[in-house]
Amino acid sequence: MSDPFHASSVPCVGPCSFGHSPEQHSHRRGFMQLGLAGFASLSLPGLLRLKAANAREANDREPTAVIMVWKPGGCSHLDTYDPKPDIGSEYRGPFSTIGTKIPGVRFTELLPMQAAIADKFTVLRSMHQTAPGHPAGSMQMLSGDPETRDKPKPKYPDWMTVTNYLRSQKGSRSNPLPRYVGINPPLEYNGPAYLGDAYSPFTVSGDPNLPTFSVPNIGLSDPNEIKRLDQRTTLRQRLDTLNRAFDRQGELGALDQFETQAMSLLTSPKTREAFDLTKEDEKTRDRYGRNAWGQQLLMARRLVEAGVEVVTSSLSGQLCGRVGNWDDHAVNHHIFDAMRFRAKAYDQAVSALIEDIYQRGLDKRVLVVVTGEFGRTPKIEHSPSTGEGNASAPAGTQQPGRDHWPRAFSNIWAGGGIETGRVIGATDKRGEDPIERACSAGDFLATIYHHLGIDAANTFINDLNGRPNVIVDRGRPITELMG
Repeated sequence: MSDPFHASSVPCVGPCSFGHSPEQHSHRRGFMQLGLAGFASLSLPGLLRLKAANAREANDREPTAVIMVWKPGGCSHLDTYDPKPDIGSEYRGPFSTIGTKIPGVRFTELLPMQAAIADKFTVLRSMHQTAPGHPAGSMQMLSGDPETRDKPKPKYPDWMTVTNYLRSQKGSRSNPLPRYVGINPPLEYNGPAYLGDAYSPFTVSGDPNLPTFSVPNIGLSDPNEIKRLDQRTTLRQRLDTLNRAFDRQGELGALDQFETQAMSLLTSPKTREAFDLTKEDEKTRDRYGRNAWGQQLLMARRLVEAGVEVVTSSLSGQLCGRVGNWDDHAVNHHIFDAMRFRAKAYDQAVSALIEDIYQRGLDKRVLVVVTGEFGRTPKIEHSPSTGEGNASAPAGTQQPGRDHWPRAFSNIWAGGGIETGRVIGATDKRGEDPIERACSAGDFLATIYHHLGIDAANTFINDLNGRPNVIVDRGRPITELMG
């Protein structure tokens, strides 16, 4: 069969550039503190202020939230959620299939824990997009950029920073935690674009499973140190005589926001509590898995429970195999060894997160999405390894792999008030293309925005030239995933 994405099937030369630890960002979005103290009358302005404050407090109580678990490089749908056991050996992997909690639905044997709780999530088997490379594919999925060519920087802001920006425009909140946190987040090919760094994530890097792990610059307890910080901040504000008329891109405003949030993170005891995994029961930590991925997703649950509204976490690094990602070309990994290598940690962490969301009563407010930028070629290819390591044979050894495949892939959805225990869509007998309920990157984004209370088709943000850009140009919420 001819491959219209032939260029995407060419293996990467050596490891792709994934898995790099992002730098710690200590300056992030600030929070203004509003209150009603001092208002002694119920004049019209007073009533309006009271109404605004009450609305803010209501939003603080139950903000909808999203946890996105990102699989950088693209996960093979045939070897996980959309197995094709009856096709030829040039397509079919070595894994047997197992039954799930959804009658008649089968996964591969690599996902027994998720199979056992499949009634608590929905599988979308008919996802597709049009970009064959990692940068453009990631930008399609995360920002809706229709461009199919790879480029070094995003043209449009991703859905995470858009959400942070839009919610910030509604006013301040009392919660000292950032709205948007990235725990080893996917930062390679996405970002705030013209919105500016004020709306980027507060980034947590490193392995939260290590006994030495800590999140710097949060939750100071020494009152003298807090006082010194406050004095330094006040001094800088008094000395700030720069002409803001020349601040065309709002960098000074961003600096103020970073500083304010940094102070909130430094001085509030709630911040340290939210990030502190030692507060969790040992059995809970064990359930997620005593590894980087398990503890990342446990932290994600703690953060949304504490009021963070967007959390992203990338499942990358050593647990993926030699090249630190899911980009299972034969030059990078023996794909089937790689899938076995990472399967236990992945299956355990994701199933624990989904179960926990329901057990803790977060399933209406919090939407969990697990995805990557695309799938892998249904047809297996063989090429010589470029290096020995976990899930990869010595250099020069022929081994199996699967290449980039944006035409069809799977993702899973849980929480968000959606009806679970379902499969949406279907691919053809080889898993090459959707044949039922095809869903685009725009649909993916519109669905997330819908859960967050954002009308994606009618929400515009001005770029640096003052031109309004709709946040999702093409796509509608997937009705089966609308809680």
